[in-house]
Amino acid sequence: MSPVFPMLTVLSMFYYMCLRRRARTATRGEMNSRRAIESNTRALPINVEIVQYAKEVLDFSSHYGSENSMSYTMWNLAGIPNVYPSSGDFTQTAVFRTYGTWWDRCPSARLPFQRTPPTFCSQDYVELAFEEPVYPTAVHILETYHPGAVVRILACSANPYSQNPPAEVRWEILWSEAPTKVNGPQARQFTPCIKQINFPTNLIRLEVNSSLLDYYTELDAVVLHGVKERPVLSLKASMIDMNDIDEDEDEEKYGCGMDTLNKQFSVVTLREWPTNGYFDKLPYELIQLILSHLTVPDLCRLAQTCKLLYQHCCDPLQYIHLSLQPYWARINDTSLEYLQSRCTLIQWLNLSWTGNRGAISVSGFSRFLKVCGSELVRLELSCGHFLNETCLEVITEMCPNLQELNLSSCDKIPPQAFNHIAKVGSLKRLILYRTKVEQTALLSILNFCSELQHLSLGSCVMIEDYDLIASMMGAKCKKLRSLDLWRCKNITENGIAELASGCQLLEELDLGWCPTLQSSTGCFTNLARKLPNLQKLFLTANRSVCDTDIEELAASCTRLRQLDILDTPRNTEFLCPFYQEVNLTH
Repeated sequence: MSPVFPMLTVLSMFYYMCLRRRARTATRGEMNSRRAIESNTRALPINVEIVQYAKEVLDFSSHYGSENSMSYTMWNLAGIPNVYPSSGDFTQTAVFRTYGTWWDRCPSARLPFQRTPPTFCSQDYVELAFEEPVYPTAVHILETYHPGAVVRILACSANPYSQNPPAEVRWEILWSEAPTKVNGPQARQFTPCIKQINFPTNLIRLEVNSSLLDYYTELDAVVLHGVKERPVLSLKASMIDMNDIDEDEDEEKYGCGMDTLNKQFSVVTLREWPTNGYFDKLPYELIQLILSHLTVPDLCRLAQTCKLLYQHCCDPLQYIHLSLQPYWARINDTSLEYLQSRCTLIQWLNLSWTGNRGAISVSGFSRFLKVCGSELVRLELSCGHFLNETCLEVITEMCPNLQELNLSSCDKIPPQAFNHIAKVGSLKRLILYRTKVEQTALLSILNFCSELQHLSLGSCVMIEDYDLIASMMGAKCKKLRSLDLWRCKNITENGIAELASGCQLLEELDLGWCPTLQSSTGCFTNLARKLPNLQKLFLTANRSVCDTDIEELAASCTRLRQLDILDTPRNTEFLCPFYQEVNLTH
């Protein structure tokens, strides 16, 4: 028999497995509904169901509000409802920073990472702690305005109030679904059918995707129902089809367990076929192109089939762009160690949301960058709470070609650590949203990083004099194209004048919630005249904006496509018809 057939058989089996897994996702919602109905017939123990509101907000990726107040912040999710069942826009609710798709169509929009699994669509998250660990029976989310953003609910095995942290932190998906369009902005209690888990939890995580919303979603409270003892399935539940049980095991196997992913990364003993069939006739580059369409876990599984495919799947060229954010719950030091030999040529790396609660150590992160950092151009580390000054020092030393650095919501980095960033003179994009960067460090960064094109300083509350910062930008950052000054507390017309005079290539400017800017000084009309290339301008909640400002914007900024004058008095008859998105709410 020709030796071609064993190799074709292996590949056929892998192809069949891929098709079967994708086919299952089409009916998963239906199966989950059936299981949820059957789970309602479970014979619960005598212990009474516990109902509790969130005690504390532990972590989140973004919020609309200020770091120094409660209005529109994630902290409003703690405790009993403030608004529900009322509908509307209330400051006592939790609101994320973005909504819709216009954020992806502005000059500062970043290119997406390839190989992102279609099942991962989360854009933001919030983690909530409850008083008592329970086996969840229901999760109620009280949405008071423009509902429908929640796409995943997860439970964690770690007790945030325990003095003895577990050896392994497990995350289980209780419910997951693609974004859906909800008709109407009215309040609702969202209670999806959740999966039963085998450990008690008092740490719940919500992940959201607001891309289909017409306005900001507002959340009021989260209610966790559960029992102290693990529920026992009734006899009826045992009649579930065995194929469904296999799929549950498959979900657990490839879900949030770190050990399983690490085993996929590790080297296994492979059989070597006499020949590789028709694959011996394919160009190496063509096989590489075919495999480039696989997600990272699928690539690791395929590597375990034979030596030929192992060679292809471990080729560093397959890992030029690597996003580990979709697998944030499974990435730890061991994962990074296994990936080192494959990532020696990596240029784009996304570690956002990973490494928290001790999963990634400073030493593990440093070892990885020392091996894989020399070619890095883009590094995403949003919400990486393991980062400290040592990590930033390693980044600046091991990544000489770095052009893009995202430290959004890395609020555990000490202020003095940001001085190291000034050593990376090649930076073109720097995101410091919700960090503790101080004025001295930022001035040093602006002085030495003159190639900056995109800079985000939104909600950086430790900067004392934004006029001085704006003056330095105007003098040093001539190539700046986008600037986020959302909620900067003290910039005045003087800083705006320096900025507009020196950074005339600006296409995007966010001055939302900057209370010290007053239209009477002429700062907005001067801005419009000096920055004709503006495509996006946020003047959110500035009540001094007047008709003259709008007229000047319409006349001078002919490329303007996105304008946010939310909560400002204005006469909209001056708005040009070529504006694609204008936020006029309130």
